Amino acid sequence: MIEQQIKSAIRDIQDFPKPGIVFKDITTILKDPGLCVSIVNAFTEQLNGIRIDAIAGIESRGFLFGLMLATKLGVPFIPVRKAGKLPFTIKQKTYKLEYGTAIIELHTDAFEPGQHILIHDDLLATGGTALAASELIQEMGGMVAGFAFVVELGFLNGRERISGICDRVTALATY
Repeated sequence: MIEQQIKSAIRDIQDFPKPGIVFKDITTILKDPGLCVSIVNAFTEQLNGIRIDAIAGIESRGFLFGLMLATKLGVPFIPVRKAGKLPFTIKQKTYKLEYGTAIIELHTDAFEPGQHILIHDDLLATGGTALAASELIQEMGGMVAGFAFVVELGFLNGRERISGICDRVTALATY
């Protein structure tokens, strides 16, 4: 049921950010507070029984439901940011994109070694950013508790790319 609600709310934008791409716009979900609550509740149900000490949300749309889920679970929220956005001492991870490289960062005091961190983003496509976030968390001594996405583009095989880190991959709606 939640999958249908999400798919009904998402707006497809043709040729964004470049020709040939159909962008799944989740901002339309944010117009429906009831659906937002349902999404957080669905994550809570599907993640029940998994040790989660904190939630790492990937910039920027991973902050939206990541923070709401962390609040619901009563655990800290960790922002995974693009380079140059965090004001304190950071650790970086450079990773490859289809068209170049990108850098993500975490504060060095974002979590304690050994803590179990759930990685959240709005959408799983090729899995590159989620993989980089998981590698960074592991390099800092964290354990990846799982991955949670509102939407998965299954045809891009991101799940296969990240499941080697942790096979607990939750997606509420799959295309």
